[in-house]
Amino acid sequence: MTKKTIFFDIDGTIYDEEKRVPASTKEAIAELKRRGHNVAIATGRAPYMFEDLREELDIHSYVSLNGQYVIFEGEVIYRNPLARASLQEMTLFAEKQDHPVAYVDAVGMSVNVPDHEYIKTSIGSLKMAFPMYDAGYYLQNDIYQAMLFCPQESQIVYEERFPEFNFIRWNPLCMDVLPDSGSKAAGIEQMIKRLGARMEEIYAFGDGLNDLEMLSLAGHGIAMGNAEDEVKAVARYVTKHVSENGILEGLRMVGLL
Repeated sequence: MTKKTIFFDIDGTIYDEEKRVPASTKEAIAELKRRGHNVAIATGRAPYMFEDLREELDIHSYVSLNGQYVIFEGEVIYRNPLARASLQEMTLFAEKQDHPVAYVDAVGMSVNVPDHEYIKTSIGSLKMAFPMYDAGYYLQNDIYQAMLFCPQESQIVYEERFPEFNFIRWNPLCMDVLPDSGSKAAGIEQMIKRLGARMEEIYAFGDGLNDLEMLSLAGHGIAMGNAEDEVKAVARYVTKHVSENGILEGLRMVGLL
């Protein structure tokens, strides 16, 4: 079989609801590697947030921060930070609405307020601790993704006011903020260039709204059974729920296992 490249989202795809990797997923990924295929991660998380997972699965290539920071076999091949002036303008506007902002780079995350219920609720759903407080973090570091903590009804206000950003909601109280051209798909295209691969050799598994472009781009887009309906609609295949051996079944469905 020709070598393929398979991209896996993390939350709701590799990780189940308890943020654990099902045994069948671990075994399936190990078998893909034994058969000589390229295995990579494509996630909204920053690299420091899934270091243990990369070690556990022995994966060294990944599209992180929703495509803004891409690593191929341990080497940084693409960076796409947010425009600092625009980020500052959005922060000042958000502060007036009592909407906190988190700033994420490859090695850490900081928030612009010392405490807020919106942050506790949404970050807590990822089984993560409250981030460090440093309101000026974005002024000294390249920020590849921001998180804007606000109710769903506020999203349209930010979309209209800041068209230079792409807002992707992943929680009722939080959305990711990317450059307008930013997406997992854009990051994957950078890795495909490095691999010299053809699109029909690319497979991608995902479940969230930040996976829409990725699943549309890949020659073989596979939505998890637990995916949003909008995600299933753009996927070429729909597998079982993450907790029902969804990865293993999906790989069998497309003939990779």
